[in-house]
Amino acid sequence: MEIKTVADAYQRSAQVALFRNVYLWMTMALAITGLTAMLVSDSYAIQRMIFANQMVWWGLLIGELALVWYLSARINKLSFTSATCMFILYSILNGATLSVILLVYTAESIASTFFITAGTFAAMSLIGYFTKKDLSSLGSLLFMALIGLIIATVVNLFMKSETLYYILSYAGVIIFVGLTAYDTQKIKRMLLSEGVEVNDTTRKVALMGALALYLDFINLFLYLLRLLGNRR
Repeated sequence: MEIKTVADAYQRSAQVALFRNVYLWMTMALAITGLTAMLVSDSYAIQRMIFANQMVWWGLLIGELALVWYLSARINKLSFTSATCMFILYSILNGATLSVILLVYTAESIASTFFITAGTFAAMSLIGYFTKKDLSSLGSLLFMALIGLIIATVVNLFMKSETLYYILSYAGVIIFVGLTAYDTQKIKRMLLSEGVEVNDTTRKVALMGALALYLDFINLFLYLLRLLGNRR
């Protein structure tokens, strides 16, 4: 009985440690993205290099997509150190492309939207962690809705409909609010399925979980900023 109690206590402490790492890595990535965005927005030369040259701009966007795809596809074959370096590189590239929002929106509206995003994210992540309800079916619906959102966004690049712009913005908020809860529960289950032992495998699972939540946070922030942000 004592052995089982000790084993359960070890599992709980390991799970807490791994989940702490998920949020630490996510926070680290957000900090790197924010600092990179500020550095780029303060440098006219870097701004010209990125935004005045379409090849550089598209190269950054394609590089981001390629990094996420490669990291997701090869995570089991990569070392934990390599995976972490790729996550950091992705955060830097994302910061460079997102620096444009610092030039478009006022600092006050960016700050207020960030805190609203943080509060919403925290609430939904707690719900995802503690709820007993299986959110798998919700995740499937949200994924299909996300595909529809991407397609509609591309279409609206040509239509330039302001009404559709706001509809898509509200839809984006709803989708990423739901994905935050779903991804949190998914990470918890994945860590439990790995035996909740702190090793390279579970740390890589936690790192991929941090990437998923980082993307949820960034996208939720961007869609809220479209609704709440004040342009310069």
